[in-house]
Amino acid sequence: MTAAFRFPRFFVTNPSPCPYLPGKSERKVFTELSGENASELNDALGRIGFRRSQNVAYRPSCADCTACVSVRVVANEFEPNATQRKLIRRNNDLIATACKPWSTEEQFALLQRYLNARHPGGGMTEMDEMDFADMVEQTPVDSHVIEYREPGADGRQGKLVGACLTDRQGDGLSMIYSFFDTELPHRQGLGNYIIMDHILRAARAGLPYVYLGYWVNGSARMQYKVRYRPLEKLGRNGWVRFDPDEQDQVLRDAPRRNEPPLPVELAAILRK
Repeated sequence: MTAAFRFPRFFVTNPSPCPYLPGKSERKVFTELSGENASELNDALGRIGFRRSQNVAYRPSCADCTACVSVRVVANEFEPNATQRKLIRRNNDLIATACKPWSTEEQFALLQRYLNARHPGGGMTEMDEMDFADMVEQTPVDSHVIEYREPGADGRQGKLVGACLTDRQGDGLSMIYSFFDTELPHRQGLGNYIIMDHILRAARAGLPYVYLGYWVNGSARMQYKVRYRPLEKLGRNGWVRFDPDEQDQVLRDAPRRNEPPLPVELAAILRK
């Protein structure tokens, strides 16, 4: 075991406006993932709430706020509700393929359409093809791009309608970033379908969890993460299961206001 794995060096970003809660500032603690033990370090940090961006593992470290809460779905106990079952049936014709983490023009075009529709004016809309290639290809761990395509005709590859950059960790799948076609009326809820496909995929592989990143109570665009059950959240005493009644209350109280745009991708910030 190398010293870099046993004693990684951590750094803290300067405070900046919070992209999720108006009037708040955010700060992140991060470390580099490199060398032959990068996967082990990423697994260990993932279990305590870190997320990966390229060759960096980070987590919020805000001085006066703990709103960002790591959440993960218990894959082998997941049972879709009636709405989720309908969504699965609606999209069960899609062909999902785990591709090597190589970026393509088709993926980038779909990402641009997704960002312009869902997060116009956000920092990620300024990404060019090289930035996207870095996001996908600069990975020191076991990563794939899961592509979702409609059935093709005459043996040809079908239309790409969704994709997710996904890490396989020792205890589950970590959904790094997903994007999809927002202009298909017959496939409403495609983003939720991609999450459920990952949950079912993890269960089939014998992996106990699907990591969804951070849930931020009070942020409208983060409430979709509490639709899946059983759900665990990370607190001071480790991972604990969300109480179903609490999940119901969160969904009932979910804000409907407009949110600030998505932040610029973390690694791009760190390169500046």
